[in-house]
Amino acid sequence: MMNQEELKARILELKEKRRAIIVAHNYQLPEIQDLADFIGDSLELSRQAARVEAEVIVFCGVHFMAETASILAPGKIVLLPDLQAGCPMANMITADELREWKKNYPGRPVVCYINTTAAVKAEADVCCTSSNAVEVVNSLENEEILFVPDKNLGSYIQRHTIKKIISWDGFCYVHHQFSSGDIRRSREEHPGAQIWVHPESPPEVIDGADLVLSTGKMVKEARKTNQREIVIGTEEGIIYRLKKENPEKNFYPLKSGSICFNMKKITLNKVYRALESMEPRVTVPPDIRARALGAIEKMISI
Repeated sequence: MMNQEELKARILELKEKRRAIIVAHNYQLPEIQDLADFIGDSLELSRQAARVEAEVIVFCGVHFMAETASILAPGKIVLLPDLQAGCPMANMITADELREWKKNYPGRPVVCYINTTAAVKAEADVCCTSSNAVEVVNSLENEEILFVPDKNLGSYIQRHTIKKIISWDGFCYVHHQFSSGDIRRSREEHPGAQIWVHPESPPEVIDGADLVLSTGKMVKEARKTNQREIVIGTEEGIIYRLKKENPEKNFYPLKSGSICFNMKKITLNKVYRALESMEPRVTVPPDIRARALGAIEKMISI
């Protein structure tokens, strides 16, 4: 049984041998973040991985993220160290369900959050991220927009558009558990601190926050703000990165134990085994890939 340092050394050896890169989402375990070539949000990582000269992408995240990497880099092998690392919110809607739902709203375009399966993206008109969702929606000519799958993000978009947002009844269980009580408690425990929350949070949490930011924007804002005390309302794995990059500032979770258990399924042992065996691989069927890529590219063009 290798210790952690030996395991890291073997991973780096295999990474060079396989001509691989390791990308890690902001919510990953600290030791995974430390090992990664790139850390970021899901789309940022996929686009970065597609640009880099590498034959293999080890995606330390959840399944839909590895799919997105495969869509954007079809000539590369995409490894997901644990195939059971899924996203409950992404799994709250299937392609069949979306097709049936669309029948109730003929002519309405579908805006699809990047946090969805490739098959669902293939049924959408355009994708969005949490940071560009409002811009994507406002770019469309239609007055009514179907939005999948996150009702909380849909509610946030509705605040910033005159268009009518019709949302699917999905949510991220980590963000959905935040409450106005968490905001009040954080104000008492950390007087003077700013509270930053993710737009996947419920409306009453958005109401009580100082800033509403995607994970990528949290990272950028943390670097430039003069604020020294910050409460973070998202999956608390990001706090490791925020503290590491900004040691002079203090970061606190909005609610202790705000963990995405699927994100934590990726371990050093699993990364090592993936590089050793070149499995498990994530691929997307060509027909689904082509349609999903169209929705992603339309977003990027906007």
